[in-house]
Amino acid sequence: MSDTTHSFNIENAKSQMRKGFLEFPVLLIIGTSPTYAPDILKQLKEANLLVVEGTLYPLLSRMKRADLVSYTWEESKSGPPRKMYTITKEGKDVLAHLEESWRALDTSVNTLIKQYEKGN
Repeated sequence: MSDTTHSFNIENAKSQMRKGFLEFPVLLIIGTSPTYAPDILKQLKEANLLVVEGTLYPLLSRMKRADLVSYTWEESKSGPPRKMYTITKEGKDVLAHLEESWRALDTSVNTLIKQYEKGN
């Protein structure tokens, strides 16, 4: 590794990239079907988007305040009631815009990666 790599915090950069777009995969999950928070965490983990509860719950609260998701309390067979999250009309609209933006960004970044790989 070069000296530049040692002074640049790669883990921090990766974390910032994940934080900047977490609303999108969370809306994709909730938009597929109503979901409990632990199941959202499980699906994110299965997609290699490791997120901790301390990140997800504040995100869900912000999304609720922004009217992107709503929740209902559902009885649990093995404990206290749990919040079942559902995407709202506003959330579906935002999701459509985020998906469009993601596809454009993905195309742009992949174009740059291909140019980089040709040069190296």
